[in-house]
Amino acid sequence: MGHREDLLEGAKRCLLQKGFARTTARDIVKESGTNLASIGYHYGSKGALLAQAYVSLVEGMGDAFEGGEAGLSATEPGSLERFQEVWSNIIGTMRQPGSLWHLSMEVVTMGDQLPEVRDHLARAQREAGRGLIPLLMGGREEDVSDETADTVGMLYVTLMTGLIAQWTFDPKTAPGAEQIAEGLRQVIAAATKR
Repeated sequence: MGHREDLLEGAKRCLLQKGFARTTARDIVKESGTNLASIGYHYGSKGALLAQAYVSLVEGMGDAFEGGEAGLSATEPGSLERFQEVWSNIIGTMRQPGSLWHLSMEVVTMGDQLPEVRDHLARAQREAGRGLIPLLMGGREEDVSDETADTVGMLYVTLMTGLIAQWTFDPKTAPGAEQIAEGLRQVIAAATKR
């Protein structure tokens, strides 16, 4: 690995250990075995590096969202059963000790103090939604239109952000996938009665 990759891996470890606000450039350099100048050279700033490290950590969750090695079952893409299965897998990642999702809440609550990180992650939301759509509805990520990413994808991102907040704030009463799927069933039933 070169300095760029070493920095990214070091920043990921720092984020998981210290979070955004407490991670210093010197922490990243120590963890990565690189030097301070390489942060600016490869990423432009510590904030940009931390944001990229967080995105990389989230992208690494894809297998867990799909159910790990077992993958998604034979549930029909776009069905309520698939919806419940995928959200059950996602919620499973929130239940894990040391879950990386607490970092999302840190950005939400400290966004004014971490503007570069917040701005980078805000731009990444469309792609996050685009990535969730094939998991829940089938198809390929590269075939998801911008309009679908901006509507259905953002609905999924909003649901995920709310779940992260619930599971961070009060995991004992946070909803499970069964509750969310049942809530969606009731919304659909009410909408189709008219």
